[in-house]
Amino acid sequence: MVYTDCQPMSRIPSATGLSPGDRKTLKALAHSLNPVVMIGEKGLTPAVLKEIDVSLTAHQLVKIRVAGDDRQFRIDLMTEITEATGALPVQHIGKLLVIYRADAAKPLLAQT
Repeated sequence: MVYTDCQPMSRIPSATGLSPGDRKTLKALAHSLNPVVMIGEKGLTPAVLKEIDVSLTAHQLVKIRVAGDDRQFRIDLMTEITEATGALPVQHIGKLLVIYRADAAKPLLAQT
């Protein structure tokens, strides 16, 4: 089966706002992280969004675990979370989402 209309996020820099090199760096940093927020059967509630926002403020790079097997639901959640928090999507692998929101006072990425 060939997917002609799908491209990896790394090949669409404008879709994420991150360069492929920045995404690679953030993915490496996120590898050792444990999920700090888990989205269960109730979905994305205001309380969960607030917890994600607090985690982004504290850590900049956050790993989120999503319950459920629906891939499109997880993709939609990533979009909704990034729009609501002002974060950038880094990675969606399996049931894990990784998002990043820069903090000017202590950036994770070197400024170019």
